[in-house]
Amino acid sequence: MSLDTTDRKILAALQRNGRMSNAELSEQANLSPSACHRRVQRLESEGYIRDYVALLDARKMKVPTTVFVEITLQGQAEEVLDAFEKAVARIPDVLECHLMAGTADYILKVVAENTEDFARIHRQYLSRLPGVAQMQSSFALRTVFKTTALPV
Repeated sequence: MSLDTTDRKILAALQRNGRMSNAELSEQANLSPSACHRRVQRLESEGYIRDYVALLDARKMKVPTTVFVEITLQGQAEEVLDAFEKAVARIPDVLECHLMAGTADYILKVVAENTEDFARIHRQYLSRLPGVAQMQSSFALRTVFKTTALPV
């Protein structure tokens, strides 16, 4: 099913504040509360709304350092990719893992307390990932812009 303007208003509002009440949401979407609730349920059941989460402050959680790790594997065989993806999914400090087109096979987004903590993560987890031929890490100096909101 395609999204209409009202669906997009609902999705945009929920991306800004996923905890708003149905009454507040229905006001913003110009719908009755019951019609708004039905739309949200439909958006959830059709998978447009995947989850509701709390976004935590990395500094308060003591992991303010973001490191992007480019990984090149020894080969592209399906079993090599599968083994790598299963292993990397178990690393608690890895927030994202993307299969890439280009020079690196994967890019990871890793959070750490500081450079020493990243060295621990590298020793304990990253250096043990299966099938890795080359790894290059880049530390973010400052986050200029960050959002979780998709364009609607």
